[in-house]
Amino acid sequence: MKIQPLYAAPQHAVQVSRWLWQAFGEGLSPAFFDSVINHSMTPGALPITFVATENDRLLGTVGLWRCDLITRQDLWPWMAALYVDESARGCGLAGKLGQHVIDYAKAQGFDELYLYSACRDFYERFGWQYIGDGLDYPDTAVHLYRYDLGASLGAITE
Repeated sequence: MKIQPLYAAPQHAVQVSRWLWQAFGEGLSPAFFDSVINHSMTPGALPITFVATENDRLLGTVGLWRCDLITRQDLWPWMAALYVDESARGCGLAGKLGQHVIDYAKAQGFDELYLYSACRDFYERFGWQYIGDGLDYPDTAVHLYRYDLGASLGAITE
């Protein structure tokens, strides 16, 4: 299994965009996700999208974005759009993708990382700290998490 930037495997861009729209696109157009993916194809810039593949088979994706929650633009950067294909679930891939973003963000010099999720008790086991609730568009309550990139936490495993 290999995790790499999507710009190194652009043949997967259409599928990644489709996954994100299907998983997170309630009320948003497919063109919105196409735009996010297209703007994550510049090396060394944010946003950046990573993909996990095995023998060129797409298994999952995750991003590092400047902003993932418009009501909390004071927090950045964000781990965003973590998705694992149903056929690859249950093998620890979500944890590996999350760890990849953590390692990348730390290497870029960031001190902390944020994410939001509608579910609780998933990210805590990977070292994320719940910091309160936020509001997603138009008015959906979500849970906010922070990861201290300076902390010496063990590798993420699922």
